Amino acid sequence: MRAATRWRVRPTDFPTIRRRCRVCPSMEFRTRGLFRVNANHKLLDIWLLALCAQCGETTKLTVLERANVRTIDPALLSGFHENDPALAARLLTDPLVARRNDIALDWTDAWTLEMDPVELPKADILDVGVHFSHRIPLRVTTLIATGLELSGSEVAKLIAAGGISSGDKLTGRRAGDFGFVVRW
Repeated sequence: MRAATRWRVRPTDFPTIRRRCRVCPSMEFRTRGLFRVNANHKLLDIWLLALCAQCGETTKLTVLERANVRTIDPALLSGFHENDPALAARLLTDPLVARRNDIALDWTDAWTLEMDPVELPKADILDVGVHFSHRIPLRVTTLIATGLELSGSEVAKLIAAGGISSGDKLTGRRAGDFGFVVRW
């Protein structure tokens, strides 16, 4: 019998920001999604604030620099002023912000997998569609192992034996939607 299910990957918290602290030897920063908006006449600088996990030193991650206030969407500007957590999460996962600030994100323990219920003993073939609500780069084998409640080595064996197959690559990291089939 064949069954289909949909998995959704969503964040549960802000990821850990990997960047060297200028005060202590720590490489971890945490954010609560707070912005700092600085006005210089008609120009705005906007930063996302983060604190060193070890010493508490504040760092500012540049979001916008010397932007004319009229070029910024009013809803976006309102989100900066109100410290909108959804806006902070979206900007934190933006590759341009990461590159500009020389940061990397660590999503360990900051994501969850929501699954539609499926009766596995009755299904010998399972079609799984995976949807990412945010750009969260995860190892495919870790994601599949979490969803199927298997170890990473068992998932690797199933992939090698053809028990788990996909039109997409099942190695490395993914941050976008994909699907796969499990044959028990």
